[in-house]
Amino acid sequence: PQGSEKAKTFVHTFLKRSMPKMKDEAIQDMLTRKAVVLEHYSKKKTKQKRKKTKGFTAKQRRELRLFEIEPEQQKYAIFLPLHELWKQYIRDLCHGLKPDAQPHMIQGKLLKADLHGAIVTVTKSKCPSYVGITGIILQEFKHVFKIITKEDKLKVVPKLNNVFSLELDGFISYIYGSKFLLRASERSAKKFKLKGTIDL
Repeated sequence: PQGSEKAKTFVHTFLKRSMPKMKDEAIQDMLTRKAVVLEHYSKKKTKQKRKKTKGFTAKQRRELRLFEIEPEQQKYAIFLPLHELWKQYIRDLCHGLKPDAQPHMIQGKLLKADLHGAIVTVTKSKCPSYVGITGIILQEFKHVFKIITKEDKLKVVPKLNNVFSLELDGFISYIYGSKFLLRASERSAKKFKLKGTIDL
């Protein structure tokens, strides 16, 4: 067994090493009060800030022509397989488009569905030159549809003041473009309200 002096020296040294920020007077004060509280000082870890990856701005996308379809790719036949995929996607979404299905339930799902690949026809318009345009939707933006016709012509049709019809397995749905002024990504999360009368 150690002597009292050796034990005292050991405790004093141990406390000084364990609590380097404390002065000798404070350590001595703790010993006289016979209350020893050991403190642990952990090294502060510096957090590295994650750099957010910035995407292209709208101006950069226009300059890079990311959304432009090359003239040699503007062929109706090229996009027919896309239409077949879209039809299968809608059938799966609406559980087969059965004859006994409720129209408002299908309509609600079509409002939020992705329309890229759908064949649409402009049935009503305040501008008569748009009426009768039929084709596959290649791109949907907030204010316009880009449609490829059977004549291999790319048409940019505004949603505003136009009514589009969409037919699949005998079910015909009408899209009122003026109430459809949303991006496809925003439309999927929007809650549409049923309205009694809708006009251009």
